[in-house]
Amino acid sequence: MNPGGKGANQAVTAAKLGAAVTFACKIGNDIFGKQAVQGFQREGINTDFVLTDDDHPSGVALILVDANGENSIAVASGANGTLGVNELEKVIEQIGQGDTVLFQLEIPIATVEYAIKKCHKKGAKVILNPAPAQLLADDVFRFIHIITPNETEAELLTGIKVTDIISAAIAANVLQEKGVTHVIITLGPKGAYLHNDAIKKVIPSPIVSAIDTTAAGDVFNGALAVALTENADLEQAVGFACNAAAISVTRMGAQSSVPRRSELQD
Repeated sequence: MNPGGKGANQAVTAAKLGAAVTFACKIGNDIFGKQAVQGFQREGINTDFVLTDDDHPSGVALILVDANGENSIAVASGANGTLGVNELEKVIEQIGQGDTVLFQLEIPIATVEYAIKKCHKKGAKVILNPAPAQLLADDVFRFIHIITPNETEAELLTGIKVTDIISAAIAANVLQEKGVTHVIITLGPKGAYLHNDAIKKVIPSPIVSAIDTTAAGDVFNGALAVALTENADLEQAVGFACNAAAISVTRMGAQSSVPRRSELQD
């Protein structure tokens, strides 16, 4: 058993890589929830907005990993699925101009869409990792600064099957037309395709021997957010994120695979 959850993995990644992190989520009143909070606090994450649900258990996932390191995940959302719009108001109040806010889709979609709009209005840079793959309302895309789907998620959001760089560019263009400023489609071992008005290119990932790809996307997103808060340009930020994700796939588990900043500097 290892601590995980998309948002939690992303928060832990950002903290391990040196960012000041506040994490908002909902856990159950159980041992998994208590252990999760202890883990966040060990990493220096602000847990003031970690809520507890007395009626639902903490979310859990069963992860199967094949011989090539690829994973298949079954999730029981538990308390994650009850995080409501009103419960995020207090944390949104703390967000300031220029802050970076990272969302994923393991909480209710209505809550995500509401919070994205509110954070954008406050002048925050909104990054959306649209995973697990779900459809989004068309009116939410224009509030997203950066969207980071993988090939499967990009296909769901655009209707374009992403199989190569050409199809990735077509899918990215669709997302840009919906209103997203910057599109980053993650391509697994090939790296990530960065697409905006000025840049349309693949940022390669280091070649490694993968043993478990669990949380690689989360590590990518957490690292991307850190680099952007440090004012790296987008190409540098994507390269930094690719390097962090590459390290993570050489290790088993979710949060247990997250690298520290010193490893990336090496």
